[in-house]
Amino acid sequence: MDTAAPHAIEANGITLACRRWGPADAPPLLLLHCRGADGADWAGIAERLAAPPRPRRVYAPDLRGHGHSDWPGGYSAETMCEDVRALLAALGLDSADVVGHSLGGLVAYLLAQRHPATVRRLVLEDVCAPVPLDPPRPPAERPDGELPFDWAMVRATDRQRNAPDPVWWDHMDRITMPTLVIGGGPTSLIPQDQVARLAELIPDARLVTVDAGHLVHETRPEEFLAVVEEFLDE
Repeated sequence: MDTAAPHAIEANGITLACRRWGPADAPPLLLLHCRGADGADWAGIAERLAAPPRPRRVYAPDLRGHGHSDWPGGYSAETMCEDVRALLAALGLDSADVVGHSLGGLVAYLLAQRHPATVRRLVLEDVCAPVPLDPPRPPAERPDGELPFDWAMVRATDRQRNAPDPVWWDHMDRITMPTLVIGGGPTSLIPQDQVARLAELIPDARLVTVDAGHLVHETRPEEFLAVVEEFLDE
């Protein structure tokens, strides 16, 4: 079993940092973090998912512009998706179960749309449907001091949140693998009607609400794990 120290992996023309847990021959599981976090955000969850009696080989990369991965200055959800596809190839994986939180969930469902053969089962944690924001989110002011992520990434992802590509909506019917959508309930900063709408757009997706706010896996880890493990074990 690897430690949670990040490994550097070349993928899609950049270097991605990726943490690994669990036996190398166990079923692979990829965890994608929210905006502003990194793969270490999943450490507690990953350790549990990698443990007996049903261990998994868990991978948690830092998305581009985050943490120890490269900060190349060019950012979009589509590019992050292609980074993840290239990462899976670099790891020698044809497919994996994929869990994505918030921005990581957006990247995960784009992966499922664009490269469905790479995603065995899909879990989307508190992710909204790609609906344009009205009114749009105003430009955020950069905080002072060093940040653990590239501020250019924040600006780029805000632009895409304000005006998502209509193709994201149109291609939801391409997500045909078993899908679980987890909503954070009324205290989440994500409108839960949009989370429910996402579940409606994806064929045969299942919607479960865990009243934990936006950080479901951090605030209610036991409930999150119970729901996710049952789904992955089906």
